[in-house]
Amino acid sequence: MNDYHAARYITNITLKKGFLLKLFAILMLLTLINIPSDMREALLAGKPPYDGLSAAFVSHSHEDHFSPADMLRFMRQHQALHLFASEQAVSDFKQANGFDESLLARITAIAPSARPQQFTFGDLVIDAHTVPHSGWPDRMTDVHNLVYRVTLIDTTVVHLGDSDTKDRHFAPQAAHWKEKQIHMAFPPYWYLYSENGKQVLRERLKPGQVVGIHVPKALPDNEADRPIEYRGPDLFTIPGETRDIRVELKDR
Repeated sequence: MNDYHAARYITNITLKKGFLLKLFAILMLLTLINIPSDMREALLAGKPPYDGLSAAFVSHSHEDHFSPADMLRFMRQHQALHLFASEQAVSDFKQANGFDESLLARITAIAPSARPQQFTFGDLVIDAHTVPHSGWPDRMTDVHNLVYRVTLIDTTVVHLGDSDTKDRHFAPQAAHWKEKQIHMAFPPYWYLYSENGKQVLRERLKPGQVVGIHVPKALPDNEADRPIEYRGPDLFTIPGETRDIRVELKDR
């Protein structure tokens, strides 16, 4: 069964990115601008491998992470899809031209909280953590950024949105992070090149695999062509590329 676990990268650009967990049928960070047109249309139309999606997660309401217009079209096409997003993002979604109030039954609006909030949807267990946006405390302090830990049966992934790297945001929930083995983490790429970010990954999240996202488009896909400081860590850079998720027990 483990070879059926995979993560699919949707788009690579500083302002537009996302990924698909094919096993979970989960779409995270639905952003459909500046991706290959055939991929965009297949995603919106629900063509394989983008059929059967069940849940979408929005980390925060910035145009580089969330398009209300695209999400509206997407939810109309995927009638079984449930959206998890911050109250801030849901408020912006409601302003989309043509928004239908009946969609609210398929939306979970998540309020800011100092403690993790847990939700279930079918076989999914979702833990949402409020972590300040990168740049805290000097900028973006009004943005409600969410970190999602999502589990389906024996597989757990974490998506960090645009989280700030400081350990003080994760240390108060140290026991919570120890509860589950994280099989794959998707931090913004700056976590992999800062001491604070590496500390959070190493001491708090302890994922089995890490793939960096939110990579600048100017960064070459070929690792050998990148500046030396951007070599080493695994990064999603090519639209449509995948990574297998290895499910292995690990000492927490």
